Amino acid sequence: MGDMANNSVAYSGVKYTIKDSNHGDFGITLEELRDLMELRAADALHKIQDCYGDAHGICTRLKTSPNEGLSGNPADIERRAAVFGKNFIPPKKPKTFLQLVWEALQDVTLIILEIAAVVSLGLSFYQPPGGNEALCGTVAAGEDEDESETGWIEGAAILLSVVCVVLVTAFNDWSKEKQFRGLQSRIEQEQKFTVIRGGQVIQIPIADIVVGDIAQVKYGDLLPADGVLIQGNDLKIDESSLTGESDHVKKTSDRDPMLLSGTHVMEGSGRMVVTAVGVNSQTGIIFTLLGAGGDDEEEKKEKEKKDKKTKAQDGAAMEMQPLKSEDGGDGDDKKRNNMPKKEKSVLQGKLTKLAVQIGKAGLLMSAVTVIILVLYFVIDTFWVQKRPWLAECTPIYIQYFVKFFIIGVTVLVVAVPEGLPLAVTISLAYSVKKMMKDNNLVRHLDACETMGNATAICSDKTGTLTMNRMTVVQAYISEKHYKKIPEPQAIPEKTLSYLVTGISVNSAYTSKILPPEKEGGLPRHVGNKTECALLGLLLDLKRDYQDVRNEIPEEALYKVYTFNSVRKSMSTVLKNSDGSFRIFSKGASEIVLKKCFKILSANGESKVFRPRDRDDIVKTVIEPMASEGLRTICLAFRDFPAGEPEPEWDNENDIVTGLTCIAIVGIEDPVRHEVPDAIKKCQRAGITVRMVTGDNINTARAIALKCGILHPGEDFLCIEGKEFNRRIRNEKGEIEQERIDKIWPKLRVLARSSPTDKHTLVKGIIDSTVSEQRQVVAVTGDGTNDGPALKKADVGFAMGIAGTDVAKEASDIILTDDNFTSIVKAVMWGRNVYDSISKFLQFQLTVNVVAVIVAFTGACITQDSPLKAVQMLWVNLIMDTLASLALATEPPTEALLLRKPYGRNKPLISRTMMKNILGHACYQLVVVFTLLFAGEKIFDIDSGRNAPLHAPPSEHYTIVFNTFVMMQLFNEINARKIHGERNVFEGIFNNVIFCTIVLGTFIVQIVIVQFGGKPFSCSELTVEQWLWSIFLGMGTLLWGQLISTIPTSHLKFLKEAGHGTQKEEIPEEELAEDVEEIDHAERELRRGQILWFRGLNRIQTQMDVVNAFQSGTSIQGALRRQPSIASQHHDIRVVNAFRSSLYEGLEKPETRSSIHNFMTHPEFSIEDSETHIPLIDDTDAEDDAPTKRNSTPLPPSPNKNNNAVDSGIHLTTDLNKSATSSSPGSPLHSLETSL
Repeated sequence: MGDMANNSVAYSGVKYTIKDSNHGDFGITLEELRDLMELRAADALHKIQDCYGDAHGICTRLKTSPNEGLSGNPADIERRAAVFGKNFIPPKKPKTFLQLVWEALQDVTLIILEIAAVVSLGLSFYQPPGGNEALCGTVAAGEDEDESETGWIEGAAILLSVVCVVLVTAFNDWSKEKQFRGLQSRIEQEQKFTVIRGGQVIQIPIADIVVGDIAQVKYGDLLPADGVLIQGNDLKIDESSLTGESDHVKKTSDRDPMLLSGTHVMEGSGRMVVTAVGVNSQTGIIFTLLGAGGDDEEEKKEKEKKDKKTKAQDGAAMEMQPLKSEDGGDGDDKKRNNMPKKEKSVLQGKLTKLAVQIGKAGLLMSAVTVIILVLYFVIDTFWVQKRPWLAECTPIYIQYFVKFFIIGVTVLVVAVPEGLPLAVTISLAYSVKKMMKDNNLVRHLDACETMGNATAICSDKTGTLTMNRMTVVQAYISEKHYKKIPEPQAIPEKTLSYLVTGISVNSAYTSKILPPEKEGGLPRHVGNKTECALLGLLLDLKRDYQDVRNEIPEEALYKVYTFNSVRKSMSTVLKNSDGSFRIFSKGASEIVLKKCFKILSANGESKVFRPRDRDDIVKTVIEPMASEGLRTICLAFRDFPAGEPEPEWDNENDIVTGLTCIAIVGIEDPVRHEVPDAIKKCQRAGITVRMVTGDNINTARAIALKCGILHPGEDFLCIEGKEFNRRIRNEKGEIEQERIDKIWPKLRVLARSSPTDKHTLVKGIIDSTVSEQRQVVAVTGDGTNDGPALKKADVGFAMGIAGTDVAKEASDIILTDDNFTSIVKAVMWGRNVYDSISKFLQFQLTVNVVAVIVAFTGACITQDSPLKAVQMLWVNLIMDTLASLALATEPPTEALLLRKPYGRNKPLISRTMMKNILGHACYQLVVVFTLLFAGEKIFDIDSGRNAPLHAPPSEHYTIVFNTFVMMQLFNEINARKIHGERNVFEGIFNNVIFCTIVLGTFIVQIVIVQFGGKPFSCSELTVEQWLWSIFLGMGTLLWGQLISTIPTSHLKFLKEAGHGTQKEEIPEEELAEDVEEIDHAERELRRGQILWFRGLNRIQTQMDVVNAFQSGTSIQGALRRQPSIASQHHDIRVVNAFRSSLYEGLEKPETRSSIHNFMTHPEFSIEDSETHIPLIDDTDAEDDAPTKRNSTPLPPSPNKNNNAVDSGIHLTTDLNKSATSSSPGSPLHSLETSL
């Protein structure tokens, strides 16, 4: 009958196409598909049944086969793309070069300079009416006719240099944007999805998916297009990104077959026919709707669609804001909007603070300079010379004031290190580019630098420390323990047939072993590695799993309980022809063995298996295997006779029990040979490596010993997740920070751990106050369940090959080769970024100190800055833009791994650097002042001091300028070392950029001095004068040797600068407040005030929530004002239900630290015999400093203790709890109670 229905559908489809052929001969139009995808659950099902019969009917109309897929014919693919659209959402237009120029012009200092230059220009063209110029006093003397004509040059030169600065900045931003777009498109191309074409399962780039493709979806995927489910096994989808509904939605072809793009597969597998792509998919529709609605939403939607590309862009957005350092304000406001973590990245915080301090000092100096100059002039002219103010003299006086103003601005320009943001950006962008070569794909720019401060790495075992090339090496079959794979004859035929069928059927059909790509290579493992090892066992036993799969195709499987982190097992039910059922199960040996009541004996018959026998097997088989580092898997089956009523399949605990054990196999995953060395490097660099794995404790310990994480005879902890949970929780089952603090410093291996344990450990280490530095934790993960821990960590590494989309989404850096050594490279690059910026600062601040003091004292003593505005701008260009390029691109060396991490509070400018800065500044000041006040005598030239307003440039001041620049050039070489090393030339030729820039600057300097003339206020110098300049410049190198001889330890009086921002100093709104954040302002308020504010805040929050209910918009605003969590558990639950509404929680960089939304989605609710344990510890600790931590117990969270893999678990997935039911615990219920 089904076939009949199908045929009739096919027939009506044909009729349809004859009638209406303008949509490319398909039996269904784009509009119809769009309308269909708008529907949900039951409505959609009715529509499909009414119009198309079933999913197969849709396939027929789309001219595709549910099993074979599209033919893959290019013409057909192109036609589909033309009719139904491509799977591509056009990204936001990049900023044009002119927009970037306009942005660069917004810089305050530049605006001041522009105004000064324009005024100066205007006045130089203004000829005062002929009057008695002598009346205006000595001021106007010395102005020749032709001089007055060249008065415009200074203003023009300033404008020209402003244009240069603006163009350089804009070009930098532009090229950076381009780099990120390139990176983005590269990520897009790398992102592939599995489809069936021409009967072959292939992976194609997401952009190539067309309507009519049959896509295979599996656990961990992020769906790239909309589709209708054809066949699914235990498929559960997290649709919170589109609907805001946090419960996982169960998808079946007979209840709810609609799969939507941008949603995550949290469990199971299946096949779907693609019905909408690109702008016609649900995400695409929202995206186009929001296209006009402001950039934030656009970015948000881009995030949903193009999953991995975004983080790079956020990084760009964040780095694109220059730290407008004059007042620290401009940059900060913008940064607040894309705060990547709850604290600024370490470096960002230190730099902003430093830039603001320097900026303030510069502002003060420049103001003082201008005031002194003006006062001196006024007093000298009108007091000492007793002259009246004449109307015709006004322009001349104003010209003087403008000149003073320009000098003041120049001091400011030199003082403000606007090169800082540039240096950071260049350094990070350069590192990110180079790290790509080292297999690190950086998605958040700041992660790169945070990695340099890492003090702990929590690593997965499989695939990261080991090769992830699993092979079965031992087996316990028919009561015999084989140390190597037995011959097939040795195994009873009956046992062998159970084994073959069980492994072939009860593993994902996407897992398979393909012939090697190269002759003599290893066979390729596709899909789950553990399953591939089991399939490999069948091949070793001379059996072919493909024959069994052809006989029992995936559609024929009656029910599949897919593997997940809670079950730690997978089971498949087959329906036999006589109506009986057989279930095959495989999983972690200790878990599956507990459910076995029989075992296959030596003759292939089943016999009773008592708890005593089980303990024997654990002792004699499982533990010896595990102690050799093998992963043990138990295979079992159970028969349900035909006569009995059909079991209740959803009640998994009654089904997967009373099993018969077929075999126990030991799977080896060899340690990567480069790992022990990499771990040794980490330990030497002061980084603790911890292994967090789902494997059993003996396997984990064996691998940890091989890797060098554990050393024999040392006092370290290796514990299992259950024991870990017992130790960190109090009687009420709440996690206590003090208890975690007792464990983590010694913990090296956490085995049999669930994702929750991983998250708890990471959070515990980060929140710990035991050590004097806050720990900076890096975490590696590959599974969907690692998302929370990856998000919580300071730096999350996702596996590029084995990682699921969800893990990549939550991470900061993707390891494209899944290798632990790449993490060590990331540490090196991170430390290098930090050092590059310190080098730049050391150089920059020396120039700053000298230039500011010279300009200031010069101006005060001689009424004229020895360094002219244009010259200052050139010096500024050298020391800002060019130096940042030269010093920020130093390649890293192994030596970086020989020191301990800097930590969060270590100042950017250490004592040694301070010693270098002040030491070199002293030398340069002595040289400059000697030349300034005695230069005319030494070189026997005219003095340049006290020159009249438009006097021609003097040789004297040119020598001062030239020597000053030479000293900077040679000091740039000194700045290459910041830890007091003696050999500053070491490795200088490895950095081509550095050499090019130093040489280039030198050549340009020659051109400026010899041919610059009036605009640069330079006059030509003789060879002898040049040699003296160079000689005095080289003196800085010798002086540097002298400075490094002075031991820093004796210079206790030197202050360090650029400390990390302490928590107390961060204004509240800057801690992008997360629900779990402690409100620091509260501590200072009195208790009564706190209660009052809290009451108000609660009402506000609830109003926001009510509004959100009405409008359905995001709740970000409501979260902004949350006080500490425990007092408000109710509101937060509501908030959390919404928090995920527009992907907010998963994607927005500012809520990175908030993992609640990720965690409180009840994956399962587990009723367990143990006490109910809340998922994440949210201490109300520092709310009132003296009170004990955790004084207020939290109600258990909806997702209880994920670790409970014990016997008494009843897994039920809450489907009935829709947001509308007002059952206790539902968002509406908590809203009512709190209101």
